[in-house]
Amino acid sequence: MTDDTSPWLVVGLGNPGGEYAGNRHNVGFMVADLLAERMGARFKAHKSRAQVVEGRVGPPGPASRRVVIAKPMSFMNLSGGPVTALRDFYKVPVGHVVAIHDELDIDYGALRLKTGGGDNGHNGLKSITKSLGADYCRVRFGIGRPPGRMDVAAFVLKDFSAAERRELDYFVDRAADAVETLIADGLERAQGTYNS
Repeated sequence: MTDDTSPWLVVGLGNPGGEYAGNRHNVGFMVADLLAERMGARFKAHKSRAQVVEGRVGPPGPASRRVVIAKPMSFMNLSGGPVTALRDFYKVPVGHVVAIHDELDIDYGALRLKTGGGDNGHNGLKSITKSLGADYCRVRFGIGRPPGRMDVAAFVLKDFSAAERRELDYFVDRAADAVETLIADGLERAQGTYNS
């Protein structure tokens, strides 16, 4: 069991650079941006090759949790380096590391929270697991499967469709709520509320 006073490290996965900003693969960045906005804080460069925001989640007072929100500035398949550097710098137990990522095998907008498991071909998770082991938390944001015979790599590196964008803000908001619930109330409560 992890010490309740230990900080949390919430990592939104994505690729740096404006050309990737609206991609399905960057939904982790979108959720991280919203969490930072809710804290009223701006991302700052960190020596770990990531942008970070430090703040608190939960009700004011002793029940609130110290949280570092991070966006690795390496490319997706190299996320493990910055995540490990941040984990070491902030002394975060692996059980308090949360990766927010796109998930092909879940319908668009659906969420699944879990600890551990495989990487399901996701290069960001593969890199983190290689560095940290598999026992970190995941907030899996469904993007669905590519239509027809479209290549998976091409699909994840495309922007959300116009139809998807109509609901994207709602789903990103819900994912941010799920992360806050996970930190404040634990995985089981968050799964019961948000797993769909």
